Amino acid sequence: MNTAIVAPRMALSADARSLAYRLGALGMLCLALAIASDAFLTAANLINVLRQASLLFLLASGLTLVILTGGLDLSVGANVAMSACLAASVMKATGSTLAGVGVGLCCGMLIGLANGLLVAALRIPPFIATYGMLWVLHGLTYWFMAGETIHGFPPSFRAIGSGYFGGVPIPVLLMLVFLGAGMALAQKTTFGQEIYAVGANPVAARLSGVPVGRRLAMVYVVSGAMAGLASLVYLARLNSAEGDIGEALTLPAIAAVLIGGASLFGGVGRVSGTLVGAILLTLVLNGMNLLTISANWQPLVTGIIVVLAVFLDTVSRRRAGTR
Repeated sequence: MNTAIVAPRMALSADARSLAYRLGALGMLCLALAIASDAFLTAANLINVLRQASLLFLLASGLTLVILTGGLDLSVGANVAMSACLAASVMKATGSTLAGVGVGLCCGMLIGLANGLLVAALRIPPFIATYGMLWVLHGLTYWFMAGETIHGFPPSFRAIGSGYFGGVPIPVLLMLVFLGAGMALAQKTTFGQEIYAVGANPVAARLSGVPVGRRLAMVYVVSGAMAGLASLVYLARLNSAEGDIGEALTLPAIAAVLIGGASLFGGVGRVSGTLVGAILLTLVLNGMNLLTISANWQPLVTGIIVVLAVFLDTVSRRRAGTR
């Protein structure tokens, strides 16, 4: 067994404790909102919360793998915009839902691959590489759309974002499918253990035989693919596409990963924790809406939650001797 993979496995108990704390916080928040608002426990509101959290999770799940390697992808929101606009234009031009879905997914993956090559091959720091990609994609998307809005898509496509299967919203089913896939990939495969090893100590991982460059490139491809999928769900829900469609999604996605217990230093975190983070963040915003708290306060509250979550997690890991 590679020595670089042993340490990440030894840290899983700390991750489990961290996840338990977040589940406890989630339960207390649900209890507080149920007491504060009669509308919270209604079926319509709970379905709305899960639907909102599912989009955030899909985007944040791929980003989780990037952050596990000690990287960062600031271009996921711009990726959503570019992928959604290209998918929308192809569907309008061809009338084919399948063609639009294929273009959206391929666009997301290609953007992820470009990020991976910038980071792994050219050795550009992830923050700089993906921040630059963010602006490149914004420019291309605004040029491509030229101020136009594309709307009105086939019912078969709209079902991806607003349809139901067996009484469960399709976005929620997609969330559950990719939750299982992400957990299996990150925690049950050699590839996943190598990702943790790269994040914990890339030098040791390389000396142990882990193909660090290929693993870095791959996690950005996965993040891009998940951004492409999220773009399709978002597009199907909104039933329209314009140049700024994904601008507001990047920071909430990063926040969900960090609230879920992942470390920006790499090597620590779980996809299941990201789900808890996405639901926690969605519940906070939902609770503020139910309590008629001005939307102007939502960015402030989100920022405080992120800082507090990271601070408490850092303190707990230092006490446990894991960092």
